[in-house]
Amino acid sequence: MDRGFRFLCKAETTRLVSFVGMAVAIVLMFQYSELPSAKFLSSVTTKIASFRMDTSLVNSKVEGNNMHLNGSNSNSKDAVEENAVSRADSLFHNGRDSITAPAPEKAKGLTDSVVNFTTRNDVSPIGSAPEKQLSLTSQGAASPQPMVPLPNRTSLDSETDSRSPVVSVTSAATSVKSNATGSVSKDGKSGSLQGSSNTTVNNGKPVSAKNSKRRPSKVVSISEMNLLLQINHAYSQQETSERYSGVDLEIFRAKSEILNAPIAVNDSRLYPPLYRNVSMFRRSYELMEKKLKVFIYPDGDRPIFHEPLLDGIYASEGWFMKLMEANKQFVTGDPEKAHLFYIPFSSRLLQQTLYVRNSHRRSNLIEYIKNFVNMIAGKYPFWNRTSGADHFVVACHDWAPAETRGRMLSCIRALCNADIEVGFKIGKDVSLPETYIRSSENPAKNIGGNPPSQKPILAFFAGGLHGYVRPILLEHWENKEPDMIISRTLPHVRGNKNYIQFMKSSKFCICARGHEVNSPRVVEAIFHECIPVIISDNFIPPFFEILDWESFAVFVTEEDIPNLRNILLSISEERYLEMHKRVKRVQEHFIWHAQPVKYDLFHMLLHSIWYNRLFQINQT
Repeated sequence: MDRGFRFLCKAETTRLVSFVGMAVAIVLMFQYSELPSAKFLSSVTTKIASFRMDTSLVNSKVEGNNMHLNGSNSNSKDAVEENAVSRADSLFHNGRDSITAPAPEKAKGLTDSVVNFTTRNDVSPIGSAPEKQLSLTSQGAASPQPMVPLPNRTSLDSETDSRSPVVSVTSAATSVKSNATGSVSKDGKSGSLQGSSNTTVNNGKPVSAKNSKRRPSKVVSISEMNLLLQINHAYSQQETSERYSGVDLEIFRAKSEILNAPIAVNDSRLYPPLYRNVSMFRRSYELMEKKLKVFIYPDGDRPIFHEPLLDGIYASEGWFMKLMEANKQFVTGDPEKAHLFYIPFSSRLLQQTLYVRNSHRRSNLIEYIKNFVNMIAGKYPFWNRTSGADHFVVACHDWAPAETRGRMLSCIRALCNADIEVGFKIGKDVSLPETYIRSSENPAKNIGGNPPSQKPILAFFAGGLHGYVRPILLEHWENKEPDMIISRTLPHVRGNKNYIQFMKSSKFCICARGHEVNSPRVVEAIFHECIPVIISDNFIPPFFEILDWESFAVFVTEEDIPNLRNILLSISEERYLEMHKRVKRVQEHFIWHAQPVKYDLFHMLLHSIWYNRLFQINQT
C-alpha cells in the first residue's frame, strides 16, 4: 500500500511538472511571436495606464474652435471634438516635434490631470500645424484662431525654424502629474537664492528630495507645453447648474466672443508676432476692461495678509497686491457680482513671519494657509460654489507651490516658481514674472539697452552657483571664449551697474535656473534688450497662455549646455535683429507702474488670470 501510494504521488508530480513546463513554453512562444515589445505583462499594463483619464475629461464637451491646430475656424462642436481627439491621438504618429526644433526627435509622453500618455518613440504633432506666411509687421487677413496654435508667426520665423535650433528638445521620457505637490525646502531668503530641497513624482507618489542639485525626474519640451495648454483649455470643466447666475452667463458670453474675435488689424500698440493670437488677446483684454469684477477677501491678519512688499526679488506679489487693493475699476464690494475672488496673502511674509530658521520645517506655514482657506470656505458661500475654481492667489516665494497645495490646487495660482515638476498646471495656473525691484519708488529704473551694433558680447551670465545647472554652465563655458562672459557673481558695485552694463552690451543673456526653475534674469534680460536664453527644464515662462515665447527667446535644454555656443551662433543675423525688435516691443508687459497703465504687468497678470478662468469652464 505504501509503495503504491508513493508510486502514485510520483506519477502525479511528474504530470504536474510537465503541465507547468508546457504552460510556460506556450506563454513564452506567444509573447515572443506575437508581441513586438516581447514584454507581455508590461505592455498590457502600460497600454491600460496610458489611456487613463479624469472623469471630467470623459464627460466634457469642447466648445468653439479652441482645439484647432490646423487654423480652421469651425463653430461645430462635433467637428471640434473630433479634431481634439485626432490631435491627442496623433501624439502616437509621426510629425515634427516642435515648430522651432532643429530636427525631429523623440517626443515625451504628456501627463497632466486632464490626460496621460505613455512614452513612445514618436514625435509631437505641434509642428504639423500649417504656418501662415506673413510679413514681419502684419498678422494677415485670416480668421481668428485659438491662443495655442501660434498663428502670428512670420515668414522669417518659418525660415528660421527649419534651420535654427531655437528650441532644443531632450529625448528623456516625460510624464508629469499636475496634481503632484511640490516641496521646496529652503533657508530663509532675503534677496538672494538659498539652499533648497525638492519634491518630485515617482509613479504618482511624492518623493522628497533634500538635495537641491537633483535634476527633474521628467522633462517636458516647450512644444509639449504648447500642446498641454491646448488640451487643458479645450477640455474645460463643466458648469452644471439648473439656473446660471448673471455672472456665469457673462463668462460664457465673454468666452464665445473671444473664440469668435474679429481680426485685429492696424493695431499700433500690439505687435502680432509676440502673441499666440493677437485678435483673441485684444478681444479678451477689452472684455476684461469692460466686465471683470474681483472681490477681495477682507479677512486675514497682517503682515501675512494685506501688507505688500515692494522691493527685492519677490516684489511681484507685493506690487500686484498693492495695485489690486487700490483699484477702483475691477474691485467690487459685492461678491455676488464678482467673476473672481482674490486671497491677498504674501508668501514672502508668510515665510518671514512663521518659518523657524534652520528648522527645515514649513508644515506650520502650509497649515496656516490651509486653515485660512477652511475659514473662508465656512464663513462665505463662494468657495464651495466652485470648489475654489474662481479664486486666485498671487505668490512669488519659492515655497508657494507647497503652501498652496491640497484644497488650494483647485484655485488659479499665479506663481513665480512655475514648475511642472511641483504641480503647476498649464492652462489653469499663471506663470508670474519674477521682477527684481531695486527701488520701490521707481520700479522701472534703468530700463533700456544698447542697439544691436553696440553689443560685442555674444552671451553673458554672472551669478552664484545655486543648484545643479550653473556649475555645469561654468564648467563648459567659463573663460572658454572671448565673446562669452560666463562667470560667478561679479564684484559688488553700487546700483549693480557692472552687471547691468554687461546685459546691455550682450546679444544673449543666459537665464540659468538656480535652486528653482524661475529667475529674475528673464525679466532683466528683456528690460536691457538682451535675448533671454532660458536654461531651465520644465519652467513655464510668464504669460505662457498669451505670449509666443519662441518668437523672442531661446530655449536650451539643460543637457544641451555643451552645445550652447553652436546653438547661439546658428541664429542668423536677420533672425537676431527681429528677435531684438520683439524683445523691445514686449518690454511694456513686464513693467510695474505706481499707477497702472494699459498692457503693463499688472493688467497682463490680471488678464491671464481672467483668461484662464474663462477657458476652465464650459456651459452644459
